[in-house]
Amino acid sequence: MTPSGTHVQGQIKTEADRIVLCGDWTLAHYEALRRLVIAEGQLADNRSLDWRELGELDTAGASLLVDLIGNERCRDLSTTAPDLSASRRALLETVAEAQRQDLDARPRTPNMAVEFLEDVGKRAESIWRQQATLAGFVGLTLTTLASVIFRPQRWRITALAVQIKQTGLDAMPIVALLTFLVGAVVAFLGATVLREFGATIYTVDLVAYSFLREFGVLLAAILLAGRTASAFAAQLGSMKANEEIDAIRALGLNPIELLVLPRVIAMIITLPILTFVGMVSGILGGMLVCALTLDITPLQFVRIIERDISVEHFFVGISKAPVFAFVIAVIGCVEGFKVTGSAESVGEHTTSSVVQSIFMVILLNAIAALFFMEMDW
Repeated sequence: MTPSGTHVQGQIKTEADRIVLCGDWTLAHYEALRRLVIAEGQLADNRSLDWRELGELDTAGASLLVDLIGNERCRDLSTTAPDLSASRRALLETVAEAQRQDLDARPRTPNMAVEFLEDVGKRAESIWRQQATLAGFVGLTLTTLASVIFRPQRWRITALAVQIKQTGLDAMPIVALLTFLVGAVVAFLGATVLREFGATIYTVDLVAYSFLREFGVLLAAILLAGRTASAFAAQLGSMKANEEIDAIRALGLNPIELLVLPRVIAMIITLPILTFVGMVSGILGGMLVCALTLDITPLQFVRIIERDISVEHFFVGISKAPVFAFVIAVIGCVEGFKVTGSAESVGEHTTSSVVQSIFMVILLNAIAALFFMEMDW
């Protein structure tokens, strides 16, 4: 130790078997000590350190000693420097830990490939968690439905009637108009292509076949995914943000039974009806185009459908409607329950409900198409 009252600038003495740290390592000598540390560089050899001649030490000097000795070596002072006082050892270890955390927090050089793989991994994990949550909510909904279905006194008839009106009757005009226009477009394109082969009469089969099997249910489901799933998510999300769902639980009521089941059952009832409306409207749109451009009368149009199109195509299309309805309703409700409490969260989960619903409808429709094709239905 240096004599009391003297202030000697810190120095580094290199000997054959040891390195001696002596003098004061304080803020007063910081510039000179920094130049000394830069000149010496980090001590890479394994010679022992002699701390007995070390004078005063503060945080500034400790940061320089950490740079000189190395971060890892400073964190192991309890075994390598027994002659160092506990307070100085604690100071050096704390500074070393702080510098290590600072190095870890520094931005790394961006690597496009690594960032891309990292983003893919995060998205895959997010999708997996999302589907696991959806599967759990589906199970909860089915369990609640099974416990209620044989107890008519617990049915929410008024809520069910309101949801049928909102999801079904209110959506019928837009479904009918959209499918009518799409039917007209399909008939026009079919007539344009088939005219080159002299087979314009088969435009009737094209329109009827496509709307009975695919377009009727698919367009109705996509419209409800955008219109109704978002409404469910926004309604339940607003209730969650206003703590109304917590209030329902506090009253001893089941939110699934009170809020989810009427919406799910209403969708299961209304989507097959809207699908039928979509089928009829699409065929009427095709009939109009055939009458105006191909001179196929409505009576002839109907007779061709009766002759060439079997009723099983109608059942194939209508059978997919309850499945799509259940998936759309459950996704809308589960996204509403995920809202955390802010208006921003309501908007995010409302958007997510629409995207998920449309994606699941198209995915399930593709799987159903492959299944029916393999079954030759």
